[in-house]
Amino acid sequence: MKNAFAAVLAALIICLMGADTAHAQPATPPVPTTRILAIGTINPGVDPAAARAILPTEVRETVKLYLDGKIDQWYSLQGRPGVVFILNVTDTAAAHEILEQLPLGQAHLMSFELIPLGPLNPLRQLLGTSTKSP
Repeated sequence: MKNAFAAVLAALIICLMGADTAHAQPATPPVPTTRILAIGTINPGVDPAAARAILPTEVRETVKLYLDGKIDQWYSLQGRPGVVFILNVTDTAAAHEILEQLPLGQAHLMSFELIPLGPLNPLRQLLGTSTKSP
């Protein structure tokens, strides 16, 4: 088990630091998208009063998305205004459509950076596999 842990740790380090192109590395198998990380910030130049006026409706609509299972987790950004959602969707286009329907999105006051997430691929080292399992 100690050797397996060391292998996973090494794989994580390579994953986080990027593969050294001078050494041949096996192709990384594809990882399915299982969630979308959405980082939302108020658009530059937006009047804060205009955003505040919409917030009560924005919060209600966000709670509905949570209760419908579309938002799995939600957070505030630290040190600057904004939100982070982990969405239970597997496609950035679907995530974009959901978020644009929120009141701040409809008013073009907030934008989201969408980042697909998937299982931590280096954990395949624990199973001794290098390809996606069925």
